[in-house]
Amino acid sequence: MIPQVDCTVEVVCQINPSEDPQKIRQSISNILDAFELELDKYSARATSDQAESLAKIRESIHNRHSQRVYSKFLNNNLEGDSTWFYLNKQAAFANSIALCEQDNESPLGPIKVTVSSENIERIIEWLTS
Repeated sequence: MIPQVDCTVEVVCQINPSEDPQKIRQSISNILDAFELELDKYSARATSDQAESLAKIRESIHNRHSQRVYSKFLNNNLEGDSTWFYLNKQAAFANSIALCEQDNESPLGPIKVTVSSENIERIIEWLTS
């Protein structure tokens, strides 16, 4: 069940000169629901104030049985009431959600997902259990 807590989700990625901004929009749509998007020549930023916007990511985590891996990343990157992780931008465009351990793993740069909440532990638990 989706936790009923205040939550902010921010998804950011750079747009390289060789990339089509509409493909970046599609990549973000493939990983996130119910978001507002700001696109400029060099970057994309999507935001949401709903934990349920992470439902596609949660579904992928569970379908791939990768709860432990994501739990480790989310907890290792936990700072105060926020945590973050990287996703592969090319995989996202292909409608696949693939975690990147480091920002240089994705040749065109990663998508950075940051989640903030006063109840961040509940969000992490929901995503990974």
